[in-house]
Amino acid sequence: MDCRNYAPVDVAKGICHRAKQTVLADDPNCEFFEPTQKCKFCSHYVSSQEEQIGLCGAVPNKPWTYPELITVTCEWFARKVS
Repeated sequence: MDCRNYAPVDVAKGICHRAKQTVLADDPNCEFFEPTQKCKFCSHYVSSQEEQIGLCGAVPNKPWTYPELITVTCEWFARKVS
């Protein structure tokens, strides 16, 4: 589900745009895996005590954001270094 090529169909499966196949959401990564941009992968994301919400530290007023929010249009996205 964290692949840029994955498009969800429902909660259990999706379509791989690269392989043009249906894949299960919890399948292991394939050779075409490209990590997507999500808030939870950004160095500016600050998790909160609640699991489903956090804060965006890139913006001065630190708005709430969801860790699963796709950020392909975010100009402040900076991937966390593992």
